[in-house]
Amino acid sequence: MKYFIIAGEASGDLHGGNLVKQLRLKDADIEITGWGGNHMKLAGVNILKNISELAFMGFAEVLMNIGTILQNFSLCKKQLLEVNPDLVILIDYPGFNLRMAKWAKKKGFKVAYYISPTVWAWKENRVETIKKYVDRMICILPFEKAFYAMRNCEVDYVGNPTVDVIEEEKLKPNQLNYKNVIALLPGSRKQEIEKMLPLMLASVADFKDFKIVIAQAPNLDKNIYLPFIENKDIALIQHQTYNILKLAKLAIVTSGTATLETALFQVPQLVCYIANPISYIIAKQLVKVKYISLVNLILDRNAVVELIQNDVTVQNIQQEMKRLLFDETRIQGLKKDYEALKNILHEGNASERTAEIMYQLVLKQ
Repeated sequence: MKYFIIAGEASGDLHGGNLVKQLRLKDADIEITGWGGNHMKLAGVNILKNISELAFMGFAEVLMNIGTILQNFSLCKKQLLEVNPDLVILIDYPGFNLRMAKWAKKKGFKVAYYISPTVWAWKENRVETIKKYVDRMICILPFEKAFYAMRNCEVDYVGNPTVDVIEEEKLKPNQLNYKNVIALLPGSRKQEIEKMLPLMLASVADFKDFKIVIAQAPNLDKNIYLPFIENKDIALIQHQTYNILKLAKLAIVTSGTATLETALFQVPQLVCYIANPISYIIAKQLVKVKYISLVNLILDRNAVVELIQNDVTVQNIQQEMKRLLFDETRIQGLKKDYEALKNILHEGNASERTAEIMYQLVLKQ
């Protein structure tokens, strides 16, 4: 059997890699080609385009890079036709992947979509596209199944693969030995690093008793970070985000999967996010959710503090940092919230369950 898999971001690459490992257990002779990163490559995917060339965030940034995006889409169509897979697997990355689902289905390919677009937050009309062009939608957030059911769209909920990944990771020895770590997770896109890292670094400058460690995104070059940390006693470490979080007393995190990962490692966190001003204005009009972090979205309450746009100041960050480092009541309350989060998300091996759904879809005539 042949599969063509597309992940456009670091989290999709991680979950794609674990999914491919499980697919290989179903069929050792499968051929898997696609777009992704190091996790998928290590799992045996023939990577035709790396995610470092794909991640554009925000409305304004997408418009500025529309030519590149269209070129990527044309290239992907050409490659998909050449591979002629038994199944097209699309992971998150909805701006690109939903267009690809529509095109691939019209060409007669079976389409499976892993990790639903955030249709519950905005662009609800995408549900109709999913109904029409996706054979199986596999969701990883507990409230998504009910959301789709209310719109007459059947989906599968498999639990959240991040839980499985982190429970396994906790059993491994740590290759790092820093003490009193404050972890900085400024994002997985170049634009995020340039916006968030300077403010994060300014905020931690007064915390002299702590070791500042930056988790370098797996898809980004260190030269993006170096201008911000020149002549500073700061560690920049790639491919060891989980080892960093194992040691961390506190993490300052840009929104996204990293907020969930930080919570599952029981690390007190502060979530900060600055979007392009135009993108933010548009998003304010279109996005329906109360929170930006997955932790708060899943718990449906303000468990972790979120600072957005003009609220992302050194003063505000430092104020919450002190609470998370020195207020034991606040720390223990947050850890109870984290336990509740884990209990909500854990359904068993999500990657294995997803692989079985996809394998059966391929076998089905």
